[in-house]
Amino acid sequence: MQNYQTFTMLQRHKAQLRDSVSLSSGMQLASWFNSGDRVTNLSDHHTLSLYTADGYDTWHKTPHGWRNGGAPDRFCLMPAGTESTWDLRADLSFVHLYCTEAHLRQLGEQIWDRSPAQLTLHEKVFADDDRIKQLYRHFLLSTEWQQPANQLMLSTASTLLLTHLLQHYSDVQWRAPQVRGGLAPAVLRRVLAYIDAQLDQPLTLAQLAAEAALSEYHFARMFRHSTGSAPHQYVMRRRMDTAQQLLKTSTLSLTDIALRCGFHSSSHFSHRFRQLHGVAPSVWRQR
Repeated sequence: MQNYQTFTMLQRHKAQLRDSVSLSSGMQLASWFNSGDRVTNLSDHHTLSLYTADGYDTWHKTPHGWRNGGAPDRFCLMPAGTESTWDLRADLSFVHLYCTEAHLRQLGEQIWDRSPAQLTLHEKVFADDDRIKQLYRHFLLSTEWQQPANQLMLSTASTLLLTHLLQHYSDVQWRAPQVRGGLAPAVLRRVLAYIDAQLDQPLTLAQLAAEAALSEYHFARMFRHSTGSAPHQYVMRRRMDTAQQLLKTSTLSLTDIALRCGFHSSSHFSHRFRQLHGVAPSVWRQR
């Protein structure tokens, strides 16, 4: 597990860790609450922060004095090697995504098939970006991080966030390449068979892309072109279809069905099933 300096620094202060998960790529997500604290951050990795609640009385130290501008859905980008000091004079809830230059460089090589001579992110403080807000709110904050069934959604959203940073907040700012057409029929069959055989496992975007011998970026777009769904949407649908079939044709317990379909617990499975069908799986089975 990667040791991220910002994560360690916050643990030494008043910050309360609400949730944390390490992704298969080595990146890490962390959800925090802090209040009445002053912290100075200087790390060897990048940190993308989104304020999820409060933050109105959060101040950032600048060469010209303290500046205030925090609010829900504001984001801060703290590049590696950039020192920043913060004064949290009231409550702040926020989510961090930690990554390294190696993560960005690998992503650049996968998407554009080239590596920049130098890769620098631009510092941003109390900024607005609808795309960052959407990816955090829709994918990362609406998902239970500890559930294996959600690993594909988490890894996909994190890759999209890094791609957005490269395109809009780096000195590279390469335009996204056009991806035309879908997966070859034989490749699509192989990937779909792999998904069905691994439904009880925490699938990741990297695994599916490797099965197709493509980068994550190109695979995700070609898969959507072929199936009409993003990979994480398709996999969740297959999990639920399989669960529904097992409820109908087997006497397995809800816990056994949940585990067979990649859910860590029957409660998480029941929550997802109720979202889709409007009733609990036990009620659906009786009907």
